[in-house]
Amino acid sequence: MAAPMELICWGGDWGLPSLHPESLVVMAYAKFSGAPLIVNTVNNSWRAPKGDLPVLVSKDVVISQPAKILNFLRRQKYNADYDLSAKQGADTLAYVALLEEKLLPALLHTFWIEAENYCSVTKPWYASKIAFPLSMYLPGKMSREALNRILLTKGGPPLYSLTEVEAQIYRDAKECLNLLSKRLGTSQFFFGDTPTTLDAFVFGFLAPIYKVCFPRVQLQEHLKQLPNLCRFCDDILTCYFRLTVSDPALIVSLQMDNNLRKSPQHPPRKLATLKLAAGGEESSPMSRLSP
Repeated sequence: MAAPMELICWGGDWGLPSLHPESLVVMAYAKFSGAPLIVNTVNNSWRAPKGDLPVLVSKDVVISQPAKILNFLRRQKYNADYDLSAKQGADTLAYVALLEEKLLPALLHTFWIEAENYCSVTKPWYASKIAFPLSMYLPGKMSREALNRILLTKGGPPLYSLTEVEAQIYRDAKECLNLLSKRLGTSQFFFGDTPTTLDAFVFGFLAPIYKVCFPRVQLQEHLKQLPNLCRFCDDILTCYFRLTVSDPALIVSLQMDNNLRKSPQHPPRKLATLKLAAGGEESSPMSRLSP
């Protein structure tokens, strides 16, 4: 009998199972591949076994970082990509790299650096999930880490001021959204009618931008001008995620149909319809994701 697998992550709001993009990536992949995860939310990342969220725990195995978690699930025969060709696998790596280079900085800025968004939405929301006195410290720590990550990747020449960096990251993000919209076209998913790793990453990055109610919404406004990407997010939320509140912590069950749990290699279901720690190392998605 397979060992139970528990995913520990930040909770959700605004109709999302989690507000945390990396947690959404793993949760979506689990849905697509049929991995029987039990998802539990925690009040702060310091309570996670490795300090970072999301974290997957299976027996004595503890794994953090989405790419490593997805690779672990593949080794357990929960593979959302087994129908992809070699070219499609290479395209997946390229698009994930594009998301992390072009879209993630603007996503981090929207949540953690844009002053009005941070003060009126992000900081109060995370503080409400964290026990005092950590609620007074941890949101600020996460904001500083987000800024460090942005400046590390975007703050070099010829962009010297924060204003120049901000303008560039939003230009890059809008260009990335346009490319994703063009690539998706009228298809249900990025490689046809079956969701894969790429769909999980795109959903995880887009859904918070699309759903969270911020006062400053330039990236959200651009996304809403691309109806196929909005439909993509809505369809996944509607058809793959079912939230059940069984206790105050909100346990989200990602249990799939019985036939998927019994047959890990069963094809994924078709729709009926940043952290940068101080001194941490950032590896490229090309080396972290295995085909």
